[in-house]
Amino acid sequence: MDQKISSPSIVELDQPHLYINRELSWIEFNRRVFEEAKDSRHPLLERVNFIAIFETNLDEFIMIRLAGLKDQIDAHTTMRSPDGRTAAQQLAAVRQRLAPLVQEVRQYWRNELLPLLAEQHIHILDYEQLDEKQRAAMRTYFEQEIFPVLTPLAVDQGHPFPLISNLSLNLAVVLTDSSFRELFARLKVPPSLPRLLRIPTVSGRLPIASEGLQVAAYVWIEQVIAANLDMLFPGFEIWEAYAFRVLRDADIELQVDEASDLLESIEQEIQDRRFGAVVDLAVNPSMPPRIRSLLLNNLELSPDDLTVIDGPLGMGNVVELYDLERPELKDQPFTPRALLRKDSDIFEAIQKRDILLHHPYDSFASVVNFIQAAARDPDVLVIKQTLYRVGTNAPVVNALLEAVENGKQVAVLVELKARFDEENNIGWARELEKAGVHVVFGHLIYGLVGLKTHAKITLVVRREAHGLRRYVHLGTGNYNAATARVYEDLGLLTCQYDIGMDVTALFNSLTGYSRQNSYHQLLIAPVGLRDGIVERIDREIRLHEEHGNGRLIFKMNALTDPEIINHLYQASQAGVQIDLIVRGICSLRPGIPAVSENIQVRSIIGRFLEHSRIYYFGNNGDEEIFLGSADMMQRNLNTRVEALFSVESQELRTTIFENMLRPILADTANTHILQPDGTYMCVRPVDTQKTFDSQTWFLTHPMFHLRDDDTPDTTISAIPPSA
Repeated sequence: MDQKISSPSIVELDQPHLYINRELSWIEFNRRVFEEAKDSRHPLLERVNFIAIFETNLDEFIMIRLAGLKDQIDAHTTMRSPDGRTAAQQLAAVRQRLAPLVQEVRQYWRNELLPLLAEQHIHILDYEQLDEKQRAAMRTYFEQEIFPVLTPLAVDQGHPFPLISNLSLNLAVVLTDSSFRELFARLKVPPSLPRLLRIPTVSGRLPIASEGLQVAAYVWIEQVIAANLDMLFPGFEIWEAYAFRVLRDADIELQVDEASDLLESIEQEIQDRRFGAVVDLAVNPSMPPRIRSLLLNNLELSPDDLTVIDGPLGMGNVVELYDLERPELKDQPFTPRALLRKDSDIFEAIQKRDILLHHPYDSFASVVNFIQAAARDPDVLVIKQTLYRVGTNAPVVNALLEAVENGKQVAVLVELKARFDEENNIGWARELEKAGVHVVFGHLIYGLVGLKTHAKITLVVRREAHGLRRYVHLGTGNYNAATARVYEDLGLLTCQYDIGMDVTALFNSLTGYSRQNSYHQLLIAPVGLRDGIVERIDREIRLHEEHGNGRLIFKMNALTDPEIINHLYQASQAGVQIDLIVRGICSLRPGIPAVSENIQVRSIIGRFLEHSRIYYFGNNGDEEIFLGSADMMQRNLNTRVEALFSVESQELRTTIFENMLRPILADTANTHILQPDGTYMCVRPVDTQKTFDSQTWFLTHPMFHLRDDDTPDTTISAIPPSA
C-alpha cells in the first residue's frame, strides 16, 4: 500500500508523497471492475462479463503501460514519475500489486462463479471431468473442426523457435520418438475458434433440466487439443503439454514523413504489433522449470517477466457465455429515448433551442438522424466531421457517403492512430476517399504533426432564407453507434453563432494552414485548453477568498496531470469545495490535512461505462460548465487535439447540475471513495432500501427532453430523500 501521509505545517505541492502513482492507480481501477463481478446485485452473466472486462483491460495495460515502463528501463531513462519512482521501481511495484489480484480473480471464478453458473445449468468443465461418451464426442469434434486448422511446429536444430504472436494462446508439447529423445513442439490454439467448446451429447441433443432450462456444458479448447495430440504427432509418444500465453508491446510508434505513405505505414505497424517485444509470458503452475526456461530463453525474457496463473490463461474469452439465450441472467434491456426522430424537422428543432443528449439513456440515433438529415437536405452545402473510433458497423460513415452521393462537400478528419481501432479507421478512410470525401489524417495536421485528433465534432453548413447557418454537434464520446449503447456520454446540438464560428476556425486549423489559438466558446488543446482550466481554477480561488462560496465539480475518466493537480491542491487549501468524479486513474491524493482536505474523489463503475467529461465552476453564482473530450492528463492537454465547449444556456447549465451532477454525487450503489492511501472505500449502505443508483435513476428520469412542440422540458427531477 502507498506510504502513510503526514501533514507538515508548510507543504510544497510538488512533493512526491502528494501524488498517487498512475500505474498503481490504474490497478485499483481494474480492481473495482473485479468488484462488480463479485457484486450479487448484477445478474450472473453480467458478473461473468465483468471478469472478461477485467481481463481485456489487463491485457491492454500490460501491452501498453507495462511495455512502456520496460522501454524506459531499456533506454536507461532517469526521469521519475510525479510520485518519485523510477521506471524500474514502478515496474516492480506493478508486478507486486498485480500478481495477487490476478490470482484472486481466478480463485473467485473457480470457487464462486463456477458453482453459481452450475446452479443455472451452465457448466464449465475441465477435460478430466468429461465422461467416456463426452470425450468421444469431443474427439469427433476435434477431428472434424479443430484438427484441420492446427499447425504443429517442431523446435530443434533444423527448426528454429517460431515467432509467437501477440495475445496468442499456445501449447508447449513435449514428446519422444523410438529412441526416447525428448522433443519439443509449439502448437498455437486457433483464435478463429471458440475458446469454450459446447459439449454435445451422443445424440446431439442436450438434456433438459427440471426447471425446463436447457443445460449448457463447455470445456476449454486448449484442453481438448491437449487430449488429442496423438492425432497430430502419429508415431510419437506424447509426454506433456502445457498452455502458455504471450503478450507483446502493442504501442504503435510512427514517424510520419509523407501523407501518401500514412495508410501503408499504419498498416505495417499493425502487422508489426503482432511481433513487438514480448512483455509477459503467462503459464500455469504445472509447467516444469525446464519448459519455463526454454520459453524464457527463446522469448528473450527474464524470470521477472513470467506470470504464473493458477487457472485459465487469458479469461477475456469468457464473454462467449454472454451469447447464451438466458435473458433472466442479464440486465433487463431498455429502449433509449429518441429525442430527434427521422420524421421531425431536425434543423427547426435546433433553431428553437440547444438540444442536450445524454447517452445511452438518449438514443444515439438522434445523432445519426442529424447527419442523415444533413446528407439528404438539398439546402445543406457542407458537412465536416472528426472520426476517432467508429467501429465496424458505422451508420455515421454511411450517412457521410450518402451526403457525397447527394452532391454535398464532405470533409472528414480520421484519426488513424486510435489505439486498437486502426484497422477499422483505415478501412473507412479508404472507402470515404474512394467516394470522393476529402479525408485528412489526424497525425498530419499542419503545425500539429504527430498529435492525435481526439475532439468529437460535426459541422453542417446550411443555406437558409437569411444566409448561411452553421449547425454543430459537439460530444464527449465517439461517433460509434455500438459503444453508445453502453458508454455514458453527452452531446450538444446547437446553431449558436459563436460556436459555429469557433468550429469553423478549428476545422480550418485541422485541414488547412492556420495558427488559430483563441476561440470564443471552445477550449482547444494543445493551444489553450490547459491555460483555460488553470485560469478558471485560479479564478475560483480568488472568488472564494472574496465570497466564501468556491465550488468545483470535475467529472472525467482520468486525472494525472501534475499542474492541474497542483492547482486543485491550491484551491483546496484556499477552502474551495471540490468534488472530483474520476472513473479510472487518479494521481491526486484527497483528504490530506492542509493540502486536500476539501477534495473528495469518487469513482463510479456500474452497468454503463461513465465516459462524459464535465467541468463545473461555481464562479460566485454565475456558474460555468464545459463539456468535451479531454481528460486532465498530460497526453490530452499537450499532445492531442481536444475540445471542451462551453454550455451557454443557463437552462441547460441548471439541468446539468441538478439533473446529472447532483444524482451522480448522491449515488451510493456504484460509488467508491478514494482514500489518502490510494485505496477505495465502497459507500453502499447495508440497508439496500437506502441505496441510490444514479444509472438506474437516469433510465427513468430524463435529464433533458423535448415536448411535442420540440421545445425543451427541463423540469428538475427530485432526487429521493434517501439519497
